[in-house]
Amino acid sequence: MAMDRYFFLGFVRVHILHHACREPIYGAGIREELARHGYDLSPGTLYPLLGDLQRRGYLRRSQKVVEGRLRKYYRCTPAGRTALHEARQKIAELVEEVLEATVPAPASPRKARP
Repeated sequence: MAMDRYFFLGFVRVHILHHACREPIYGAGIREELARHGYDLSPGTLYPLLGDLQRRGYLRRSQKVVEGRLRKYYRCTPAGRTALHEARQKIAELVEEVLEATVPAPASPRKARP
């Protein structure tokens, strides 16, 4: 992937918060969702991200037995909702600035007059 991993993981964190604020998520499920958007994360990258978001107070974890296996679910906390709200504001501002057409178009080559 051409995008620097540092920036890439920031986008992933916001995407995880977005989904966790809508409904509880679990590792394999959010990994599939992220893959739909072109984020190819290994479990070795995803699960530490989820753990970090939990340690920072943005996600709360619960457990439930599903088909005989213990599944960890993550849900957005009030701090996570606040962080997502602030991220959305910054994203909107960034998109407006980055995508506005302020860069002049390349000049057309001038034809020499006879």
